[in-house]
Amino acid sequence: MKIVSYIKEGSEQLGVLVNGLVYDMDVLHPDMPNSMNMFLMYWDNVYPVAKAGVQMILDGRRGTGSGVPVNELQLLAPVPFPTSCRDGYAFRQHVAAARRNRKVDMIAEFDQYPIFYFTNHHTIQGPGEILCMPDHFEKLDFELEAAIVICKQGRNIPAEQADEYIGGLMIMNDMSARRLQMEEMLLNLGPAKGKDFATVIGPWLVTLDELEQFEIPAKANHTGRSWNLTMTCKVNGVEVSRGNVGDMDWTFAEIIERASYGVTLYPGDVIGSGTVGTGCFLELNGTGKLNDPNYPEQWLQPNDVVEMEIDNLGTLNNTIIAEETSWSILEQKKTI
Repeated sequence: MKIVSYIKEGSEQLGVLVNGLVYDMDVLHPDMPNSMNMFLMYWDNVYPVAKAGVQMILDGRRGTGSGVPVNELQLLAPVPFPTSCRDGYAFRQHVAAARRNRKVDMIAEFDQYPIFYFTNHHTIQGPGEILCMPDHFEKLDFELEAAIVICKQGRNIPAEQADEYIGGLMIMNDMSARRLQMEEMLLNLGPAKGKDFATVIGPWLVTLDELEQFEIPAKANHTGRSWNLTMTCKVNGVEVSRGNVGDMDWTFAEIIERASYGVTLYPGDVIGSGTVGTGCFLELNGTGKLNDPNYPEQWLQPNDVVEMEIDNLGTLNNTIIAEETSWSILEQKKTI
């Protein structure tokens, strides 16, 4: 099932996407929630009802004439108001390449436990324009990722059971202002302003039943579901990144296990995978310069179009927009 959030009569509306048409949740059943937060809160009760309703649409027994083409709607993030947003560090290829490019050894701790950081869940957004301040354009970057949303409350969740807490998968673009990020993290704290201006998820949430045929074994000595889903990113129509969700070393189940240690996870918590190998300009530029000192760096510019696609999860399109201001926090730094 593909679940979408969109604008209807000025308000958030929840629906399902079936064969290119979006149907409001009350088409499936009159008592269905109309927001993603409520749907996730009552997941165990409403998910099977919604799934049965989608089958009735497919069978022609419900919703005839009530579907709206998805390209006619203003889509929001599938989870417009997450209760929190964590981002993991699951792809060894990305970490190893980034460290190689900085001419430092691979860190052994990567293979010992999964890690994550908290980002600003109030700046989650979906398809459309991404507003950026002047300082963001100091090495503005995309990050190609997958993400999950938690669908039931849990604490101290073992990895062997953690997949039961996943409502579905979606695409994530963890936008990054690299100069801000790198300057702040010199103080061993962050990434803070390098990340908190925009994180993009979408275009819809795909439930795990739709992905069963793409399941593959987790990597050796790891626990949890994995999926063979190709990931790509294009900037202005040119492919710049390609990877696979199945390349994750740490599974979402293992990240959930660590995230829930001594902490309650709630329906609506979003968790990203971290960047796939080749999945950002920071890594691509570093690899290019390692091979050729004259390699021209590439960063996102105003009016660039970023198009991320993951097999069976859809395509997430965003346009980079410069806010009309000259205000710079980089200029506020104190001199030494």
